[in-house]
Amino acid sequence: MFNWAKQQMAYVTGTQEPIYGPSAVKSVAQEAEKTPFTELQRDDLAWRAMESTSVETQIFYVYSTSGHVVFVEVIYSNVVGLRITCQFICKIFYPGESQPHLWSSTPLSNVEVSEDRTCFYADDCAVELSDDGDFYTIKSINDERAVVNLKVSRITPGFCAGTSGTTHFGTDLENPWGLMRHTFWPRCVAEGTISTEEGVLDFDKGQAVFIHALQGMKPHHAAATWNFVNFQGPEYSAVMMEFTTPASYGATVVNVGCIAKDDGIVVAGCKNTATHTATTVDPVNGWPEPTEARYTWSGVDKDGKAIEAVIEGSLGTRADCVDIMAEVPGFVKSILANTAGTKPYIYQFRPDLALKLKIGDKEIVEEGTAYTEATFITDISGIEKV
Repeated sequence: MFNWAKQQMAYVTGTQEPIYGPSAVKSVAQEAEKTPFTELQRDDLAWRAMESTSVETQIFYVYSTSGHVVFVEVIYSNVVGLRITCQFICKIFYPGESQPHLWSSTPLSNVEVSEDRTCFYADDCAVELSDDGDFYTIKSINDERAVVNLKVSRITPGFCAGTSGTTHFGTDLENPWGLMRHTFWPRCVAEGTISTEEGVLDFDKGQAVFIHALQGMKPHHAAATWNFVNFQGPEYSAVMMEFTTPASYGATVVNVGCIAKDDGIVVAGCKNTATHTATTVDPVNGWPEPTEARYTWSGVDKDGKAIEAVIEGSLGTRADCVDIMAEVPGFVKSILANTAGTKPYIYQFRPDLALKLKIGDKEIVEEGTAYTEATFITDISGIEKV
């Protein structure tokens, strides 16, 4: 009871949590030991829209055939069960390094979800799942600098790790006080346009990934660091999402990933790694900005063949470094306020890298485009990870 009271105080005041240790985390990897992944049904994509502190997002990463890397995102936030805010974000990275990226973040009004909770609506914004569960349409005219009209259709089934895709937090894991959940469409095709002041970007036959994420607690209580990679090649896609909990939960690493191709999921689950193989100290904030990275996936395919995959190399010139406290919507600042040691930055990269894949005795090398992020929120550099 005392631990529960300390947890609630941390939620309300924004203070750091006590040290509960790794026993207060039930990683989705425990489910994945028996069931590496589960294919999604339409109902699995419903908005939870929790009534307690949470951040829930639907994000679409889209690559154009002309070299643009884009993400559009809806963020639904609840602060301590007292205030709900929503935001629509569009970010466009242009080919090459000469043109600065476009960043659009606009608050949404009159928010509602459909009766079955699979479609999101607000003034001048709609993200709708088709009746057959095979595609989303994303439309927004909230910002004339980035008018979005996209359709993202899945090629492969969607998946979650284990049976639920969920990691739970709490000293009584039968009655957890927090959660983290991710679901994925790892290989999709995109079509449509984004109209900007400089012209219309056409995404006909573009590649895409869709991720629905729910952080059912304060974000900085759930994760101290994040790693993300989204690789798209002619035949294969590779996606990975990894977070490491703060010291309060033993710096526990949770990693979910997938290799997919047009005819289905090759391998998916939690036996993956993300490693920064070279770093440099950012003089602005002191974080170890990665300059090179190595991402690995492993498992067994449906035929029982061993799968090993790796993407590694230089991340190149960073596409952006986002000071979350300065640039993201006000709700994040509210959630992170008054927390000592919280210094959130996101490093974003879009290198051209190769996927090296081994399926049984067969070896495949495919060149493609990656979008990667390394996020630092609180310092756990001196803590042994579990």
